[in-house]
Amino acid sequence: MRDKKLLGTAFLVLVLLTISVGAAAQSLYPTDAPSMFEDRKARRVGDLVTVIIVEQATARQTASTSAGKDSEVSVGPGMGVLADLIPLMRVGGGDSFSSDGSTTRGGSLTARLTTRVAEVFGNDTMRIEGRQKIMINGEEQEIVISGLIRSRDVTPDNTVLSTFVADAEIAFVGTGVVADKNKPGIITRLLNWLF
Repeated sequence: MRDKKLLGTAFLVLVLLTISVGAAAQSLYPTDAPSMFEDRKARRVGDLVTVIIVEQATARQTASTSAGKDSEVSVGPGMGVLADLIPLMRVGGGDSFSSDGSTTRGGSLTARLTTRVAEVFGNDTMRIEGRQKIMINGEEQEIVISGLIRSRDVTPDNTVLSTFVADAEIAFVGTGVVADKNKPGIITRLLNWLF
């Protein structure tokens, strides 16, 4: 009887060992979820980051050119018999050129746009992409932004200034009646192309 108990216990241990080999220990808490003690800053693909766009650009260029030239040729009476027949002749000429030009261009864009982390790199940088369309009275305006940000530049409320976006591409385009009226007509474009 003792042998039967021993044999039964050995069989039970063998069954439990077989079952435990296939089982793996698992945590009660998911390992891919953020800790409740860490901040909620974006750091994974799909996380959202709000970009505060504060761009101002101003360019100014001036050019000035001035050139001139004067020349004069004089022919007077010579010696001998022809001295009295050839009057004093003077020929003069000159040219001058002057040109001035200046151009000034400026623009500013202020907006808030929530983007999505598209790719995460090992050097603490992330590529973000986002777009926003707004329709007002038949006018469509769209803001598109993409670029690279560092996770340390993202504030605890998940915002980052556009001045911290590397390789930033920011586009603000509009379509509609007002946008069409801001373009020169075909005759104006043709005259500008000719002249």
